[in-house]
Amino acid sequence: MIQSILDRLTERLAALRFSEPVTHVYNPLIYARQPLGLYLEKYAGLGAPSLLLGMNPGPWGMAQTGVPFGAIPQVRDFLGIEAEVGKPEHEHPKRPIEGFRCTRQEVSGKRLWGWAEDHYGSPEAFFKRIFVHNYCPLIFLEASGRNLTPDKIKAAERRPLLEVCDLALREAVEALRPERVIGVGGWATKRARAALGAMEPAPEIGTVLHPSPASPAANRGWAPQAVAQLADLGVDLGAGRS
Repeated sequence: MIQSILDRLTERLAALRFSEPVTHVYNPLIYARQPLGLYLEKYAGLGAPSLLLGMNPGPWGMAQTGVPFGAIPQVRDFLGIEAEVGKPEHEHPKRPIEGFRCTRQEVSGKRLWGWAEDHYGSPEAFFKRIFVHNYCPLIFLEASGRNLTPDKIKAAERRPLLEVCDLALREAVEALRPERVIGVGGWATKRARAALGAMEPAPEIGTVLHPSPASPAANRGWAPQAVAQLADLGVDLGAGRS
């Protein structure tokens, strides 16, 4: 069911156009469909009461693997996912898509999935409590190859993007029925509130510190802070590994 929601999202996104400073747009829902499909097949249906919502793919994570926060070692070794990844239609020479052959590390994903493995021991134990999803599936690149996050896109082009992604998030929440949606960072939390606030019944909305290395707070120890925030939000953290 989630795959069909993402397929409709891809169709709606295809109608959008972006101008400079955006020069390249990648959609891993298309070219990384195989590993993404495995992720959804294995873990989307385990009934997690909490949905952890990221902003959009990182260039060394989901952009390469199709999995949210998808640091390659953790996706391959912890989540047990490895599959063929294609190429975006217009590839930036400085930001090639190499799939599971990519040697760069997604620090945010290493922190998030590394914590999940350390705490729960198995992906099934984690996904019975928390499902990880991204608000926007697109990666935006400038001419230099610099990553441009959705909140930095021109307002006139951002508005229709948000409308499409808001709708897809509502559809995902209706399908997954989580009790709470937790934004990873302030922007994802803001979008969750905007998209889901009028739903009946509306899930609880909360926020957790983003694991990005650009965050000084996260660099002082992301996992203990995130655990405390998740516990305050009522997330079932389980007993953890013995």
